[in-house]
Amino acid sequence: MTAIDSDLVSTNPATGAEVGRFPVADPAAVATAVARAADAGRWWHALGYAQRRRRLLGWRALLAGRMTELAELLHAETGKPFAEGVVEVAAAIGDVDWAARHARRVLGPRRVRRVLPVAEASAHLEYRPYGVVGVIGPWNYPVLTPIGSIGYALAAGNAVVHKPSEWTPAVGQWLADSFARIVPEHPVLQVVHGGGETGTALCRAGVGKLSFTGSTATAKRVMASCAETLTPVVLEAGGNDAMIVDADADLAAAAGACVWGAFTNAGQTCVGIERAYVAAGVFDDFLARVADRAGRLTVGAGAGADLGPITLPSQVDVIREHIADALARGGRAVLGGPEAVQPPYVHPTILVDVPADARAVREETFGPTLVVTPVADMDEALRLANDSPYGLGGAVYGRRRAVPVARRMRAGMVSVNDVLAFAGMASLPWGGVGDSGFGRLRGDDGLREFGQATSIVVRRLPSLLPSRTFERTDRDVARIVKAYRLMFGRAPR
Repeated sequence: MTAIDSDLVSTNPATGAEVGRFPVADPAAVATAVARAADAGRWWHALGYAQRRRRLLGWRALLAGRMTELAELLHAETGKPFAEGVVEVAAAIGDVDWAARHARRVLGPRRVRRVLPVAEASAHLEYRPYGVVGVIGPWNYPVLTPIGSIGYALAAGNAVVHKPSEWTPAVGQWLADSFARIVPEHPVLQVVHGGGETGTALCRAGVGKLSFTGSTATAKRVMASCAETLTPVVLEAGGNDAMIVDADADLAAAAGACVWGAFTNAGQTCVGIERAYVAAGVFDDFLARVADRAGRLTVGAGAGADLGPITLPSQVDVIREHIADALARGGRAVLGGPEAVQPPYVHPTILVDVPADARAVREETFGPTLVVTPVADMDEALRLANDSPYGLGGAVYGRRRAVPVARRMRAGMVSVNDVLAFAGMASLPWGGVGDSGFGRLRGDDGLREFGQATSIVVRRLPSLLPSRTFERTDRDVARIVKAYRLMFGRAPR
């Protein structure tokens, strides 16, 4: 990515070839886009759930029909292998489908059980759209991650202004253009291009809510900008996910899953496995299996490569520094090491004997590295896995204790005898705790993030306990006291 005058030029990270160029949106252009979106949002909301569902399913069909085209664009702009692009687009299609089909059930008007103190009234709940939702997306999964917000915000009746990463503007533009083919009447989904200044402008442009995915440091800046106008946010920030392997785990399956979880997309995955804590009795066997499988991965720009380049050039330096720090603190590389860093590529690196305060353990490396550590038991594994400022995802491999261990992990999402399975589960909420952010995308909770709960109470009968009036008498007050003592005055035994 380079900026030339007022254009953003996207390039292939492996070859440097130009992928596309796009005008940078200054604050005035962002404000104009949000104003247009407000009008479009009113029209989109007025269509109702059935019409929005039909159009979103039409977009889903378009995405499915052109998924190889989009995967090729992902390959060109991020360098990730074509097959990884196909998997990403497939998961995004599932998100659009699920959001479209379930929006009415989750957000539509419904009656709620009444309570005895206000028995004369019926209670109703519905979720109204914010109007315009701003979405700031990342470069590592520029289709799947933004659609986890865009699809659900649209299904909830909002218009969307999307600022893709400055490293993947072509993918962001493709998404907006493809949606416009299905919904040509109004600019319900727009895209604005640029770097941090454009993102800040979007935060301050009057959107009803903002959804951000990116680093923890940037998430804090986004939240600070939105706080100026009390604009609510949902933040999906960094991760440093752990896998726990118990002594009774299927080691072949665990090792294969760990390799994929750690090295898919060249480790540029917020929920990628960066740490593995393995029962001491099976540690050597597990480590040998992981090193053997990872050592056979291919790296390059070709169609058959397992790992592509590191998309963000500055990330290469972070990866190099984390490897060097781990080795300087007494760790050793059983695969890779300093020589694995060959910009724009980094070959798989597996580190052992790394102390718990090393940067590769405490921070998000966001590259193809894995720290493997033996543990005496599952209590020690959980203590080490949970000793992190992050809490996005995790994985547990085992038989007898796997689910109880998963429930004790400090993470928003955990896979048992699998890795990253939650990434394909559109029906479940996505998000983390701690430095991994807050709020949830996807699932019922994800739909509710983009609707404002509205309560409606309808009086049906005269009040049995007239409390909400200046006309109440002493006798009425006495009846209220007596009624509440009867209903709530007895403590449970």
